Amino acid sequence: MDKSALLKEAESLQSELTYLRRDLHRHPETGFDLSYTKAFVKKKLEEFGYVPQELGKAGIVALVGGKNPGKTILLRADMDALPIREEADVTYCSLNEGKMHTAMLLGAAKLLKARENDICGTVKLEFQPAEEIFRGSPDMLGAGLLENPSVDAAVMMHVTVGMPLPSGILMVSGGGISSTSCEQYHITVKGKGGHGSTPHEAIDPITAAAHMHIALQEINSRELEGNQFAIITTGHFEAGKTSNVIPDTADMWGTVRTVDPENKLGEHIKTRMRQICEGIGAAFRCETAVEFYDYCPCMVIDPKLSAATLKYMKELFDDRALDLSLISGGKAGGGSEDFAFVSHRVPTVSIFLTAGNCNEGYVYGQHHPKVKFDDSVLYCGSAAYAYTALRWLSEQSGPV
Repeated sequence: MDKSALLKEAESLQSELTYLRRDLHRHPETGFDLSYTKAFVKKKLEEFGYVPQELGKAGIVALVGGKNPGKTILLRADMDALPIREEADVTYCSLNEGKMHTAMLLGAAKLLKARENDICGTVKLEFQPAEEIFRGSPDMLGAGLLENPSVDAAVMMHVTVGMPLPSGILMVSGGGISSTSCEQYHITVKGKGGHGSTPHEAIDPITAAAHMHIALQEINSRELEGNQFAIITTGHFEAGKTSNVIPDTADMWGTVRTVDPENKLGEHIKTRMRQICEGIGAAFRCETAVEFYDYCPCMVIDPKLSAATLKYMKELFDDRALDLSLISGGKAGGGSEDFAFVSHRVPTVSIFLTAGNCNEGYVYGQHHPKVKFDDSVLYCGSAAYAYTALRWLSEQSGPV
């Protein structure tokens, strides 16, 4: 395989990839509501010679190769954006980096189609919805993502900014757990509203909810063993509309994260959260409901696939390819990713591409309204996707 030719061809797509990314960026869509993005992706794939198929509520898959016997590898990009009002100073203003992934996989699709006769097996391209709400991956899995043909390995890529690394660095996650699980929670505390001047005639849900918020932190500090890891975060607290009225209800929304593949620790934490909140609610004369939803497991990286992918990235990018575990110290990241559902079914690897650092003016991290991404690295992502698929399939078919 001529890696230099592939990288050069990917670089020649840079202007096209930038156009694709910015067009998608101007038309952000969230969750499963991806009418513009889906039509855009399908149209481009058809222009490249593919026959894209819809899968699940809003997903798209396409196959390339299959002319030679071999295994099947899945390449995934997520398509959904976040409901954030962008504040970045860019002419193509909207949202978000998920569209960067889509553009890179479209570039890889073009590279792979040009080499279809040489593919030792099949590459399945997955354009996934609803990653940000952890529902897209299980939806596509339920619709048969890993079937027809049966998938043997899976690759995802994510861009990252704000790290003390130049743009265009490819970081491969090491084997083991690379990111935490995540489950959303909603706590509703119902009291009795009243005037602020007569609190004795009311039942204040804010006081009860505040005690719950503080007490939940005790689970981590006083109930877990020293070698256990969990994060309990309340990120949204809402109660009342004005300063002199005690409201009827108070609500808290947040997340629970662990690195337990079987989620036994997560289930224990959920039990204790219910007990603590219901107990405090009763003590303050309030009714309390604790709900959990949108669970996403921790990401499990296959050691053999990780080692092979790092080798491929070093072949293609030399010293621009790094083992992410050398930077993270082997610790799992606190962010979560719904491709984790796939990682519990087939060998999976994650690749991270730096797209701007703090020394280049990219001072804001992912999901910040002012975040900016360096479009000049798009071709690197396309090349990484394509080369990983080609090399892995080639190695599976016999000696290189």
